[in-house]
Amino acid sequence: QVQLVESGGGFVQAGDSLRLSCAASGRPVNTYTMGWFRQTPGKEREFVAGITWNGGRTNYADAVKGRFTISRDNAKSMVYLQMNSLKPEDTAVYYCALRWKLDVTIPILTNEYTYWGQGTQVTVSS
Repeated sequence: QVQLVESGGGFVQAGDSLRLSCAASGRPVNTYTMGWFRQTPGKEREFVAGITWNGGRTNYADAVKGRFTISRDNAKSMVYLQMNSLKPEDTAVYYCALRWKLDVTIPILTNEYTYWGQGTQVTVSS
Protein backbone atom coordinates (compact mmCIF):
# COMPACT_ATOMS: atom_id res chain seq x y z
CA GLN A 1 0.00 0.00 0.00
CA VAL A 2 1.13 3.52 -0.81
CA GLN A 3 0.12 6.65 1.02
CA LEU A 4 0.23 10.01 -0.73
CA VAL A 5 -0.05 13.27 1.19
CA GLU A 6 -0.31 16.61 -0.55
CA SER A 7 0.63 19.96 0.94
CA GLY A 8 1.26 23.53 -0.13
CA GLY A 9 -2.19 24.65 -1.14
CA GLY A 10 -3.59 27.98 -0.09
CA PHE A 11 -5.30 31.22 -0.98
CA VAL A 12 -3.44 33.46 -3.41
CA GLN A 13 -4.02 36.35 -5.76
CA ALA A 14 -4.07 36.03 -9.53
CA GLY A 15 -0.52 36.12 -10.85
CA ASP A 16 0.98 34.61 -7.71
CA SER A 17 2.81 31.31 -7.43
CA LEU A 18 2.41 28.21 -5.31
CA ARG A 19 4.39 25.03 -4.96
CA LEU A 20 2.50 21.86 -4.17
CA SER A 21 4.28 18.89 -2.67
CA CYS A 22 3.31 15.23 -2.53
CA ALA A 23 4.99 12.90 -0.08
CA ALA A 24 4.82 9.18 -0.80
CA SER A 25 5.27 6.49 1.81
CA GLY A 26 4.59 2.83 2.39
CA ARG A 27 6.43 1.37 -0.59
CA PRO A 28 9.14 2.62 -2.96
CA VAL A 29 7.63 4.72 -5.71
CA ASN A 30 10.72 5.66 -7.68
CA THR A 31 9.88 3.38 -10.61
CA TYR A 32 6.36 4.63 -11.28
CA THR A 33 4.70 7.45 -13.13
CA MET A 34 3.13 10.07 -10.92
CA GLY A 35 0.69 12.81 -11.71
CA TRP A 36 -1.28 15.78 -10.50
CA PHE A 37 -5.00 16.16 -11.09
CA ARG A 38 -7.50 18.77 -9.99
CA GLN A 39 -11.21 18.92 -9.37
CA THR A 40 -13.82 21.61 -8.84
CA PRO A 41 -17.33 21.05 -7.47
CA GLY A 42 -19.64 19.45 -9.99
CA LYS A 43 -16.87 18.63 -12.42
CA GLU A 44 -14.85 15.53 -13.11
CA ARG A 45 -11.31 15.25 -11.88
CA GLU A 46 -8.96 16.41 -14.64
CA PHE A 47 -5.35 15.75 -15.50
CA VAL A 48 -2.93 18.58 -14.82
CA ALA A 49 0.58 17.15 -15.18
CA GLY A 50 2.47 13.89 -15.07
CA ILE A 51 6.05 12.69 -14.85
CA THR A 52 7.72 9.36 -15.59
CA TRP A 53 9.71 7.47 -12.99
CA ASN A 54 13.02 9.18 -13.67
CA GLY A 55 11.69 12.56 -14.70
CA GLY A 56 12.73 11.92 -18.28
CA ARG A 57 9.31 12.73 -19.66
CA THR A 58 6.59 15.07 -18.56
CA ASN A 59 3.15 15.88 -19.85
CA TYR A 60 0.87 18.83 -19.18
CA ALA A 61 -2.70 19.80 -19.78
CA ASP A 62 -2.97 22.58 -22.34
CA ALA A 63 -4.50 24.87 -19.73
CA VAL A 64 -1.31 24.85 -17.62
CA LYS A 65 1.46 24.51 -20.20
CA GLY A 66 4.11 27.15 -19.73
CA ARG A 67 2.87 28.02 -16.22
CA PHE A 68 3.14 24.79 -14.23
CA THR A 69 6.15 22.54 -13.81
CA ILE A 70 6.11 19.04 -12.38
CA SER A 71 9.23 17.52 -10.86
CA ARG A 72 10.20 14.68 -8.55
CA ASP A 73 12.90 13.77 -6.07
CA ASN A 74 13.04 9.99 -5.89
CA ALA A 75 15.56 10.05 -3.05
CA LYS A 76 12.92 11.77 -0.93
CA SER A 77 9.87 10.08 -2.48
CA MET A 78 8.48 13.50 -3.33
CA VAL A 79 6.68 14.98 -6.31
CA TYR A 80 6.20 18.69 -6.78
CA LEU A 81 4.02 20.99 -8.83
CA GLN A 82 5.33 24.51 -9.26
CA MET A 83 2.44 26.73 -10.28
CA ASN A 84 3.22 30.20 -11.62
CA SER A 85 1.02 32.95 -13.02
CA LEU A 86 -1.98 31.47 -11.29
CA LYS A 87 -5.43 32.32 -12.60
CA PRO A 88 -8.84 32.18 -10.91
CA GLU A 89 -9.71 29.22 -13.13
CA ASP A 90 -6.90 27.26 -11.48
CA THR A 91 -8.97 27.20 -8.30
CA ALA A 92 -9.56 23.55 -7.40
CA VAL A 93 -8.63 20.73 -5.10
CA TYR A 94 -5.35 19.32 -6.35
CA TYR A 95 -4.63 15.61 -6.03
CA CYS A 96 -1.42 13.66 -6.31
CA ALA A 97 -1.67 10.25 -7.96
CA LEU A 98 0.56 7.28 -8.61
CA ARG A 99 0.30 4.81 -11.45
CA TRP A 100 1.21 1.37 -10.08
CA LYS A 101 2.40 -0.02 -13.37
CA LEU A 102 5.89 -0.43 -14.75
CA ASP A 103 5.83 1.58 -17.95
CA VAL A 104 6.78 5.01 -19.21
CA THR A 105 3.40 6.30 -20.19
CA ILE A 106 1.76 9.34 -18.66
CA PRO A 107 -1.97 8.67 -18.88
CA ILE A 108 -4.44 11.49 -18.48
CA LEU A 109 -7.37 9.36 -17.31
CA THR A 110 -8.01 8.97 -13.60
CA ASN A 111 -8.66 5.23 -13.87
CA GLU A 112 -5.08 4.69 -15.01
CA TYR A 113 -3.79 5.71 -11.60
CA THR A 114 -3.85 3.44 -8.59
CA TYR A 115 -3.18 5.53 -5.51
CA TRP A 116 -4.47 8.97 -4.63
CA GLY A 117 -3.88 11.55 -1.96
CA GLN A 118 -6.59 13.41 -0.07
CA GLY A 119 -6.06 16.62 -1.97
CA THR A 120 -5.06 20.17 -1.16
CA GLN A 121 -7.19 23.22 -1.87
CA VAL A 122 -5.87 25.96 -4.12
CA THR A 123 -7.90 29.13 -4.34
CA VAL A 124 -6.91 31.94 -6.68
CA SER A 125 -8.64 35.26 -6.21
CA SER A 126 -8.99 37.84 -8.94
